[in-house]
Amino acid sequence: MQKPVVSLKNITKTYDNTEMVLHDISLDIYPGEFLTLLGPSGCGKTTILRLIAGLESCESGDIYINGKRVNEIPANKRDVNTVFQSYALFPHMSVFQNIAFGLELKKTPKNEINEKVQAILELVKLDGLENRNIQQLSGGQQQRVAMARAIVNKPLILLLDEPMSALDYKLRRTMQIELKHLHRKLGITFIFVTHDQEEALTMSDRVLVMNQGKIEQSGTPKEIYENPANMFVAKFVGEINVFDGRVIGTKGDRMAVTAEDMTFDCPNTKNFSPNQKIKMLLRPEDIKVSRTSIKPATPFWRGRVEELIYKGTTVDLVVNLESGHKINITEFFNEDSEDIYYTTGEQVNLTWINGWEVILPDE
Repeated sequence: MQKPVVSLKNITKTYDNTEMVLHDISLDIYPGEFLTLLGPSGCGKTTILRLIAGLESCESGDIYINGKRVNEIPANKRDVNTVFQSYALFPHMSVFQNIAFGLELKKTPKNEINEKVQAILELVKLDGLENRNIQQLSGGQQQRVAMARAIVNKPLILLLDEPMSALDYKLRRTMQIELKHLHRKLGITFIFVTHDQEEALTMSDRVLVMNQGKIEQSGTPKEIYENPANMFVAKFVGEINVFDGRVIGTKGDRMAVTAEDMTFDCPNTKNFSPNQKIKMLLRPEDIKVSRTSIKPATPFWRGRVEELIYKGTTVDLVVNLESGHKINITEFFNEDSEDIYYTTGEQVNLTWINGWEVILPDE
């Protein structure tokens, strides 16, 4: 079995001996992995990054890098580099000087510095700009310089603290693709911090969802999105419609449940008991809207369109069911896209595409 490149063992961190930031965190990160720490502001994700980097110390627990305990090892002695949210570039230096800075501190021979910097400039698509002043660069170019400076020494681990938060949407999407390309090319372990759910799902091998200093769930992007461990993960990662339900009865690995005055047959993957209250979850894209009547054997809801938001390739609908429950729906345009042009107040019928696959306890 592959050994972790980073291990956190029972880490507890407080500020001013009062505010608990991390609660008994244990985590293994593996060589070459692209791991994203995802969560709202203040959940502890950046603190984990700073602990690994050696910029913070913990009250209890141990941190291991490549099998070696590093709690007392200073930041400059760890085989770790960080790309900060602000990039932290030297404004009085050129692109070349910024990238070469770490190599010069290590007293690397000049000819070797030139070779390494030129190779990295080509990798991050900045060749020809080595003499440019940092203040003359765009936001995307500055981000590339920060990445180049961090990876020119080929660290064991690269830490990225929301490095794309200052970029506009289009440039951010471009940089996401380039960052994934860099990860594949370099084979370095990337530990990425973000509060952007789409960014985490798009880029990661594994996502760690955090809340209030605790790990809520760890899994692949597909697992996190399609099989959330609890209501926090379900609501934080993407849009979700939540319905109150109750288990009527169980038989083998199936169960009968009721919600919104209808009865459904569902898989009983979590060993629910009869009469147990549950939460039934549907993603907006799993709900199908139709003007036409539904086949008699198919359960469906009736409702009226309350809001319609056109987004180019999709349209978002808010539909008010007859019960008064409002739900969000995402419809994708296709060859039958003329059917998507609903109007507010129009009556529609709703069915669900993939069945009730996400059902959680009512906690």
